[in-house]
Amino acid sequence: MQNKGWPQKKILKELEIRLAKDFAYESGRIIGSMCNNPHPLARKVYARYLEKNLGDVGLFPAVAELEKETIQMIGSFLSNREASGHIITGGTEANILALWAAKKSAKKEKPEVILPVSAHWSFDKAGDLLNIRIIRTRLDSKFQADVAAVTNAITPHTIAIVGIAGTTGLGAVDPIVRLSEVALDNDLYFHVDAAFGGFVLPFLKKLGVEVPVFDFEAPGVCSMTVDPHKMGLAPIPAGGILFRNKKIRELISWNVSYLAGGEAKHASIVGTRSGASVIAVWSLLKHLGKEGYERIVKRCMRLTWKLADEIKNIEGLEIMARPTMNIVGLTSHTLDVKRVAEELRLKGWAVALFPRHIRIVIMPYVQERHINKFLEDLKSITHEQR
Repeated sequence: MQNKGWPQKKILKELEIRLAKDFAYESGRIIGSMCNNPHPLARKVYARYLEKNLGDVGLFPAVAELEKETIQMIGSFLSNREASGHIITGGTEANILALWAAKKSAKKEKPEVILPVSAHWSFDKAGDLLNIRIIRTRLDSKFQADVAAVTNAITPHTIAIVGIAGTTGLGAVDPIVRLSEVALDNDLYFHVDAAFGGFVLPFLKKLGVEVPVFDFEAPGVCSMTVDPHKMGLAPIPAGGILFRNKKIRELISWNVSYLAGGEAKHASIVGTRSGASVIAVWSLLKHLGKEGYERIVKRCMRLTWKLADEIKNIEGLEIMARPTMNIVGLTSHTLDVKRVAEELRLKGWAVALFPRHIRIVIMPYVQERHINKFLEDLKSITHEQR
């Protein structure tokens, strides 16, 4: 670190140069990420209220009230206006909190949690942190959790099962109602990871899409992960954890006595917590409303279906499954998908590579012209490989 500080103009110029090699959402070439370019209102609100800290609600009681309203609004489109929870750092923290609550609730020795192989790696991290054994079970032919496999994996040490509403790889939705029944029949905690799907599935019905029950409508669901900083258009960090009720949330609440407003309860991993994120999410929910999110999802799905249909017309390529939401899995029985992904990267496209397929995510910043250019480059690459 230098002794004399730089002027602001020099710092801004240096940052412009140093960060030029990063991908930009505005380019439309980030088509493998589940995160987003924040809405202009969210940017404005977030920057204005950066100093707000929900780690000390005594200093910022108004922000704490906005957070309660935010959770209630999110809960309203997840079939539970009585939900209790927080806007936190992201899906990883939310999944850790859910398994923590499950462990506190069950109080079993050598606890185990059952989840499908499609579940996010954050559950492995949660298991390691909480000393919980993670049991992964197979998928069915639709890339959904196999309910029979989940049921057969239950032992006296099982404390919870997990279902996914929008898998990381393909956006598949597990049979939440049937998993809920399994949880209730075996007196188990049931968590649904809808980090991505939580801001997509509730708004698909207007498009005439048949949406299975995936949320608190299933009576066995105890908690849900839903991330506003994905399809919610909020700035990072803005994840969400919703518990069915306050009683479950309080399983992991810790009393802190030294804060400005006196004793307060914390039910998150971090202590200091961004109030700006909460205010940004609250503002977006109020500004866009259900109709606004329906329009966003409709546009993303129109481009998703276009892309999926066009891929099927390219010789050597196919899709893993008809898209459930705005995620397409591109695969091939004759071409090397890893090599295809590498060539796409060389042409400036940021896609996500999985063992058997390339994941493409059509986020709100992706335009039709970007899809057309992507298809043009994809056809060129596959033609060269044949």
